[in-house]
Amino acid sequence: MIEPSGRSWMARVARVVVLGLALGALAACGGRMNHPRASAAQAPAIGVNAYLWRATLDTLAFMPLASADPYGGVIITDWYINPEKPDERFKATVYILDSRLRADGLAVTVFKEVNNGSGAWTTSPTADQTSTDIENAILTRARQLRLSNLKG
Repeated sequence: MIEPSGRSWMARVARVVVLGLALGALAACGGRMNHPRASAAQAPAIGVNAYLWRATLDTLAFMPLASADPYGGVIITDWYINPEKPDERFKATVYILDSRLRADGLAVTVFKEVNNGSGAWTTSPTADQTSTDIENAILTRARQLRLSNLKG
């Protein structure tokens, strides 16, 4: 039996170890779920109803967007000041609560602040109908999007 010499023997062991690790990693990649096309097909594109999501973004497009989470279904706008009423500003938070297109799958909260003249903004109540009007506008737009998608 031949004694292995120092470097050549270590090089062979290193190659065997690397080959073993590579084969182990390759074996772990086996199966359809790790195929690139299968993974792309399985990955969810959005976590909530796509029509409600798009309709919310369309409806609130005039307001600056602060945050949007398509998986959690939360859209938060930044403060919007109407140029015709510079002493008032509004902010909205929309929660999409369902993956289905339903009226109860949407909740809108509107915040209002009024400038007291000294540059400081103070919280002011919004009309009860404001949130409902925005919800209705979003639902109407979502239905329009759905119908246009069904027609072709």
